[in-house]
Amino acid sequence: MNLTEYNMALPIKKNINITPGQVQGHYPYGYDGISTPIRRKELTDLITEDGTFLPKSVLHADLDRGMLDFVIDDIPTTVSGKKIPVIDRILTLQRWGEFAQTWSFSTKDKNVSLPFIVVVRKPDVQYGTNPSLQYTIPNRKQVHYAKVPTWDGNRKGYDIYTIPQPVPVDVTYDVKIVCNRMRELNQFNKVVLQKFTSRQAYTYVKGHYVPIVMETIGDESVIDTEERRYYQQNYQFQLQGFLIDEDEFEVTPAVSRSIVLMGGEKINTRKKDPSKVNHKINFDSVTTATTKTYNYKTNINIARIENVKTVEFRINNIILTEPVMVNPGDTVNTTIVKTTTTASSYVIITETLVR
Repeated sequence: MNLTEYNMALPIKKNINITPGQVQGHYPYGYDGISTPIRRKELTDLITEDGTFLPKSVLHADLDRGMLDFVIDDIPTTVSGKKIPVIDRILTLQRWGEFAQTWSFSTKDKNVSLPFIVVVRKPDVQYGTNPSLQYTIPNRKQVHYAKVPTWDGNRKGYDIYTIPQPVPVDVTYDVKIVCNRMRELNQFNKVVLQKFTSRQAYTYVKGHYVPIVMETIGDESVIDTEERRYYQQNYQFQLQGFLIDEDEFEVTPAVSRSIVLMGGEKINTRKKDPSKVNHKINFDSVTTATTKTYNYKTNINIARIENVKTVEFRINNIILTEPVMVNPGDTVNTTIVKTTTTASSYVIITETLVR
């Protein structure tokens, strides 16, 4: 037996790098000055986009564009390497025939080439069932949205931005695929069911994530007048959106603070009377009397006492009452009676020069 009959192909060796690489690149800005998480940077860009503190308006046309972008970007369908085209506009049943002559993927004789996907919106927009927006603020009163600081060069303050609660709406869309092969129908059905495994998906409308719920799948296959068989399957979705009208926003000035700067000399405006001076007489725990001789004519008044019951002034053994008039050369004897005899005391007297 030939040994080459037992030779078997060996598996191709691959080097697998199990060392985790860098999660993301570095940015020259951020909270730490070195790096910023990618998602945080995206949210920052969304907030600062267009330089406004208020949300952007979300109207019916914006919801239509969000649904159309969802069909184009989130549920793309490719068969045999060719992507099934989506009509890049929201249609109604009445305008179906009108747009059939202008579709960019029609044939030379103006017939529509299959397959294609179209989004049709039903005109009856209902009050929304989004639970986060139902019946929370009555009568559409203005609610506080943000406080924005202001500065006009002289005054600093802030404005209060108020907006009414958004109006919830439910918009129904029919996403139709028209094709002449079951393979195309099956591929689109697989993509849609994979996207709506949890029955709900989201589209992005002007900074807001809006839920889309899949409701029913129906078949509308017909035979046209030329007896050409084609399949038409309808997927009905409910977009649970809301309406925001920027014309209802209000900006109200709140608190403003004025800064007034005044120039002047750096002097003490509180002037002292040079003819008056305070003199403190200290008494230790055993002293109750002291003397002082004056060279000028002075009036003496008691300004403050501490641990003193009574104060007595004598000149030449004559007891005097306030204000005590002292002539040049007089010796004043000050005697106190303490409240607590073993503690220290002091008397502050005001001496006023008499001219």
